[in-house]
Amino acid sequence: MIRFTARRLAIVIASLFASTLIVFAILAVLPGSTAQVILGTQATPDSVRALNQQLGLDKPLWQQYGNWLQQLVTGNLGTSYISQQQIGEQITQALRVTGPLVLFGMLIGLAIAFPAGIIGALRSGQRSGALVGAASQVGIAIPTFVGGILLIIIFPVKLHLLPASGFPGWSNPGQAIESLILPAVTLGLVEGAIISRYVRASISEVLQSDYLRTARAKGLTPGQALRRHGLRNALIPIVTVVGLELTGLIIGAIVVENVFTLPGLGQLLLQSVANRDLLMVRDIVMIVAAAVLIINMLVDLSYRVLDPRVMSRV
Repeated sequence: MIRFTARRLAIVIASLFASTLIVFAILAVLPGSTAQVILGTQATPDSVRALNQQLGLDKPLWQQYGNWLQQLVTGNLGTSYISQQQIGEQITQALRVTGPLVLFGMLIGLAIAFPAGIIGALRSGQRSGALVGAASQVGIAIPTFVGGILLIIIFPVKLHLLPASGFPGWSNPGQAIESLILPAVTLGLVEGAIISRYVRASISEVLQSDYLRTARAKGLTPGQALRRHGLRNALIPIVTVVGLELTGLIIGAIVVENVFTLPGLGQLLLQSVANRDLLMVRDIVMIVAAAVLIINMLVDLSYRVLDPRVMSRV
């Protein structure tokens, strides 16, 4: 297990290093200098030269890259030229919103997906199974921003329940959680619909396996046979989907945060793009890349728990 974990960790580190090279290279090949992009087309040569010196962009590329790597490792990402605030502090504040939002959204999605998928698999061909399938199709078809707007119309506007936008901060945890309920439900409904289809397909496949048929022939109901003998095998492909959807939630949070005016990582990214704060964009992209790679590593490690035979195949 230690060797397996170390190997996966080495892959994550190598992938992160490759990601830094790609992100840095993209900024390096932009037309004009980074300072020119930040200041706009009306900037004078003197102002561009001054900003290049201020940001260290007048140094050789290898030195700029080395300085950035040092900033990433130490966590001292410097100061944003646009906001004149520490980049690290701004990203940390945004993560305090996006992190719980993604977590709550996934928990809601799983709470929907597993019961719906199990019902759809166990009652395939029955009316309840068909209703579950139709509901999942509707959930997938509705765009995230449309679902968020509908929830705002129903709960804050019509029923006067829950805040429609904004985030009061974690100084008052109750109000903070309350402000995240509708955004998390918006994400969770979509994720629940997507994951439930994979849960249904995986469990249906397991139910058709020989060992489940043998268990049912011994007198167990389909539900009992699944719970005792098939659930762990059914979880292996589901875990892969959950990992992929969790990374997708991070991207989906960009839309939801702007619908509900949440000061999270998605809103910070869009504001940085609009303000041409390329250094902030660069660091946010690396944070997202690191999160995706870590999630994928955790998915790989979960295979070891669900199926120890993975070790012999890796």
